[in-house]
Amino acid sequence: MSAAAPGVLLEGQGLELWRGERRLFTGVSFELRAGELLHVVGPNGCGKTSLLRVLCGLTLPETGEVMWRGRKLLRNRADFHASTCYLGHRESLKADLTAEENLVFQLGLRVSLTAADVDAALDRVGLTRQRGVPARSLSAGQKRRVSLARALASRAKLWVLDEPYTNLDVHGRELVDQMMSEHLERDGLVLLVAHQAHGVGAGVTRRLELG
Repeated sequence: MSAAAPGVLLEGQGLELWRGERRLFTGVSFELRAGELLHVVGPNGCGKTSLLRVLCGLTLPETGEVMWRGRKLLRNRADFHASTCYLGHRESLKADLTAEENLVFQLGLRVSLTAADVDAALDRVGLTRQRGVPARSLSAGQKRRVSLARALASRAKLWVLDEPYTNLDVHGRELVDQMMSEHLERDGLVLLVAHQAHGVGAGVTRRLELG
């Protein structure tokens, strides 16, 4: 594999993936630098979520390579995972834990969170009053906001967002756009799977179409 171009942090090189007897995608290549967003689009079932899993090292491709900071992902897992926050299209909250406790539980092993960090993240997503509410009692939109707070508090360089607008009202969708814009302004990176158009105003947006 060729060396990464200057400034490239995340790179896909000739990725191919099959599901059973069906090929989901082939020849997927891209480069992503600081301050850039890659918007992955395509019809249902074309492999968008599967591609995100490949790019995060959770699924192995049939062919191709994922590179992080110029090194093969499989040889650079620790640095990659320490630099990444993955928000799947399904929430991963513990039903018995409060919004605040979920945030601390999910990030506590990788980030030293202070009470101020938790307060700031929950306030940013509009959940200050719900911080002590168990996840089972939160609405679908509020659960999504807890996940968004996790991205904010994670201090991760790379955000991997799979349908982040799900279950959000118009104000929630605007919040996602603002969060991504601010992250890109701080030289972060975003991998985004989303059906609807987004309104990210900062950074560089690249488009990758599957199917």
